[in-house]
Amino acid sequence: MNIIVCVKPVPDPDKYNLLTIDPQTKRLVREGIPTVINPSDKNALEEALRLKDLYGAKVSVISMTPLFSVDKIKQCLAMGADEGFVISDRAFGGADTFSTSYTLMKAIEEIGTPDLILAGNESADGATSHVPVQLAEWMSLPHITNVTVTEAFETKLHVRKKTEEGSVDYEIDLPAVIAVERNSNQPRMITAKGMVSARSKPIRVFAKDDLDVDESLIGLCGSPTQPGELIVPNLKRASQELKGEPEEIAAQIITLIKKSGVAVAV
Repeated sequence: MNIIVCVKPVPDPDKYNLLTIDPQTKRLVREGIPTVINPSDKNALEEALRLKDLYGAKVSVISMTPLFSVDKIKQCLAMGADEGFVISDRAFGGADTFSTSYTLMKAIEEIGTPDLILAGNESADGATSHVPVQLAEWMSLPHITNVTVTEAFETKLHVRKKTEEGSVDYEIDLPAVIAVERNSNQPRMITAKGMVSARSKPIRVFAKDDLDVDESLIGLCGSPTQPGELIVPNLKRASQELKGEPEEIAAQIITLIKKSGVAVAV
């Protein structure tokens, strides 16, 4: 069984205060911001590694990300994945979910369609849950979201989908795309042995010219979702110093409130 896991490095939630938006491109400025592996993607990777342990499989991870986040792919290899693929080119920058899923599809075509594609149900920074479903539609593959458990049986997969009422069990033909629910399992820890093993595992980088892409469908220009006007709220407030005894200050406050047009019951 060949499994591909889609992984996205996202800004470290503890560093959200450092995030800014480029006023020209309306894109998040990610340079210099520490990243972590998207939490539900780690659950997807753990599910792939669990299937590998049970049935035997080759597990690859793929990510569309700037090269400064390649260390997160190395973490996936240290967890147990066998190889990594990184899609990185300025031409892919600014992609929305439509363009991202298209680019992922073209890269997977280059690698070779696997038996199973796993992804986190949503990303911590966008949280749209679009990419796994869109990727499956680009590839004309069956897909299920909010999955908590998977079991492989020859050419089929049994999965449990989380619902508002509880859960529903499905049987799905392979190949397929499965979006794994966050906290559906406990991702394994990275060991010293895993870190040493990761050093010899290959990581291949795809640039735009390495993929047979339609340039009208990639990056910011190929994204139907375009940002509108960027408005930064003015959080400054006018202030006035009040002096006097507490009773005098209280009277001044009431006077100011009345001047603002607010009725005051005294």
